[in-house]
Amino acid sequence: MRSILYPVVVLFFLFACFSLQAEEMPTWQQCVNEAREAHPDLSSALALLQQAEADKRITAGACLPQVSLSASSRENGTTAKDGNLFSAFSYSLLAQQLIFDGHKTANQIASNREAIKGARYNYNMVSADIRFALRSAFTQLLKAQDLVGLAGQIAERRRNNVRLISLRYQGGREHIGSLRQAEADLAQAEFEVSQAKRGLVLAQTTLASALGRDSHKPLRVRGAFRVTELLTSKPDLALLVKNNPLFQLLDTKSKAARYELNAAKSTFSPQLYLTSSIGRGTSDRLPLDAVDWNAGITVSVPIFEGGSGQARVSRAMAVLSQQNAQEKSGYLQLFNILETSWKNFQDARQMVVVRKKFLDAAMERSTIANAQYSNGLITFNDWVIIENNLVSAKKEFLNAGADMLIAEAQWIQSKGGGLDGQQE
Repeated sequence: MRSILYPVVVLFFLFACFSLQAEEMPTWQQCVNEAREAHPDLSSALALLQQAEADKRITAGACLPQVSLSASSRENGTTAKDGNLFSAFSYSLLAQQLIFDGHKTANQIASNREAIKGARYNYNMVSADIRFALRSAFTQLLKAQDLVGLAGQIAERRRNNVRLISLRYQGGREHIGSLRQAEADLAQAEFEVSQAKRGLVLAQTTLASALGRDSHKPLRVRGAFRVTELLTSKPDLALLVKNNPLFQLLDTKSKAARYELNAAKSTFSPQLYLTSSIGRGTSDRLPLDAVDWNAGITVSVPIFEGGSGQARVSRAMAVLSQQNAQEKSGYLQLFNILETSWKNFQDARQMVVVRKKFLDAAMERSTIANAQYSNGLITFNDWVIIENNLVSAKKEFLNAGADMLIAEAQWIQSKGGGLDGQQE
């Protein structure tokens, strides 16, 4: 019998160890590091930045010499019996250098530089959004973990109450209505235990998605309901708006639109090129024993383009006007968002203190009420009200802690705070 039980115990022990190892327990900083490396939205934002840098290189290529090589070979002949066959071969090497185009290319390059800055600000915006989603998911899982334990404690307390009321009912000191009420409270508590466990699974899934994971494995987080933003005095919101990546993105779009307008106006300027070529015309033999070359300056002056040039200028002016208006609108919206998030954050911080006082008071009242009810000094109705208040106080204190962390995350997002440089 012992020989049979031994391997079973060993297998059970190994399975338990494997289960413990399979469940991750990351900290907030570990979650930040993982999201920074693996989140697909950051990869997409980085790709946009790389596209903007490539666009600048494409535009700047117009300022460099343009060289092309062409060669051709053909044979001419006739179907006549005594027809001659003539082989022809030609080649040419062409070079062209832009000298002046009314600063059109220079303005386009400057616009591309602003686009690169805008792509960087967009990356920071995406990082801020990801941080908020990650912090919210982290907080919800932290809350769900505590809620499972709290729901279990409440259910056990309700179970003890049922036993107590049942004994009092059997002794004739309590009526059936009180017992049924206690049983209903227990059923509610047991439902909340099951609900909390389902909420825990959902919170785990949400956090895994916020981390950018393809697979969703069981995990628990390590942390506390403690804020990292210790400011109590209101900061300069106008300065925070100007440092926000969304406002900076709108500002770069306005600057880029102004450069595009200047580039559109440059369309009416003459274009000056330095050109040179070297090559050989048709010949019936190889190698070619003579080459032709030439060098010169080409000037191109637009005279009439059917009004397309003026239309491009008008469109560029409209785009600039639009971007300036969006920049002003963005400033106003961001200011309101910062004002709101600061107010909500301060309210949430203060609410935690208030809920803690309510919880302390409810625990003291519950201790006293339990003793009074056991000695018949208060009625069941008064006692159950105090019990319910204690249950509510515990839940509200937990909710207040989670709300405080989410309000802090919203405040950090409104400032443009992203994943970089965030500590627990």
